[in-house]
Amino acid sequence: MGYFVFPNHYPTLMSAPALIKKYNVPAPRYTSYPALPHWNNDLSAESWENHFKRSYQEFGESDGISLYIHLPYCESLCTYCGCNKRITKNHRVEIPYISAVMKEWNMYLALLDKKPKLSGIHLGGGTPTFFSPAALGILLNHIDKTSIRAESFEFSFEGHPNNTSKEHLHTLAQFGFSRVSYGIQDFDLQVQQAIHRIQPFEKVKEVTEQSRQLGYDSINFDLIYGLPHQTLATLYTTFQKVMELLPERIAFYSYAHLPTAFPAQKSFEAYLPDENEKRKLYEQGKIWLEEMGYEEIGMDHFALPGDPLLVAKHQKTLHRNFMGYTMSPSKILVGLGCSAISDIHYAYGQNEKSVELYKEKIIAGSFPIIKGHVQSPGNLEIKQLIMSLICNHRVSWKGLRPLPGELLNQLMAFEKEDLITIEEEGLAITAAGKPFVRNICAAFDPYMQSNKKAQPLFSKAI
Repeated sequence: MGYFVFPNHYPTLMSAPALIKKYNVPAPRYTSYPALPHWNNDLSAESWENHFKRSYQEFGESDGISLYIHLPYCESLCTYCGCNKRITKNHRVEIPYISAVMKEWNMYLALLDKKPKLSGIHLGGGTPTFFSPAALGILLNHIDKTSIRAESFEFSFEGHPNNTSKEHLHTLAQFGFSRVSYGIQDFDLQVQQAIHRIQPFEKVKEVTEQSRQLGYDSINFDLIYGLPHQTLATLYTTFQKVMELLPERIAFYSYAHLPTAFPAQKSFEAYLPDENEKRKLYEQGKIWLEEMGYEEIGMDHFALPGDPLLVAKHQKTLHRNFMGYTMSPSKILVGLGCSAISDIHYAYGQNEKSVELYKEKIIAGSFPIIKGHVQSPGNLEIKQLIMSLICNHRVSWKGLRPLPGELLNQLMAFEKEDLITIEEEGLAITAAGKPFVRNICAAFDPYMQSNKKAQPLFSKAI
């Protein structure tokens, strides 16, 4: 394990401040293409059912289904958070919600003539560990009985260090869960107080050690840069504590400031670092991660040598979906629960965001999808191109349609700025261009190019 020291000055920005200013504009994170605000809503319940059956017939038999299950409840509000959540201390909500999720799963099962193959489960939120181990066990037992696990499956969940108990970890491990992601964000008390997420290092250490004792072979820490009151000194303290626990993976996210959508963020707006200070926090943080032995997987994600995601990156088999980077080749991601998003290759769908309206639709026996998008052949082509850029930092010209003149001009500008290299076989993003990968992807995105002045729902790219 490497040893890092506090620098005597801020790092020199790898990216020129002029480029940061130019490209620090709203852009999608490209967990999907088109991005959710650009979906066309051309999706009836019958259409959704038909697309799901077609996708399973083509891909499900071989690659299986991945499930994302949204568990929205939290006991307190973290003011930085942009997730769909419901704040309550009333745990009587658990079983009615779990029952609705199981009924939604049954609706998908009814479209198939046999038990589906299951390649993955991810429990997200909200706070999945708001739910008791017994309630989670009811849900997982039902899914287990009604599906067949793929030979290579991956079950993971998001845990809050303050309420993830040893019983939670044991219950989930019994169902095959071996990966857990803990939302740390920052260890500095002043930062934690500002974002209303106070969790002592001792508690994080305890739950990390318990996870390892119970057989979890991959632990991820979510960290955020750009939070209120963050400085190089506070980040240094946070990374010292990270080095003590050395999780297998690190997600080092950019804080997304969207106070219009999430009003609680206004409470600390005056204490946020400016864009250059924020970028310096990331670049110094990246240096420290590399000194600890981590390697960059892709946008915001790092892992220790030997991690399967790093292996997939080196073998050019990395994938990306609504859960981020993944090794799973499955083209069918079914989202269960309120606000959950599904990607079934030929179409996208998002569930009703309101818990009450979600449950009403489930009780009525209808799929709770309120927003969707049917993929055209052109959409699928651009999706493949963008995913190649964001996963492998390169794309081949082979099979692509001729590029429009405006796009060629933009690519030549990127090349002049040393962000990409244009080759006979294709395009490659340079080391200097990696921080601008979202901007480079957006250049290929017709929805972004045709509506540049109306992108308020996206976080800034840098």
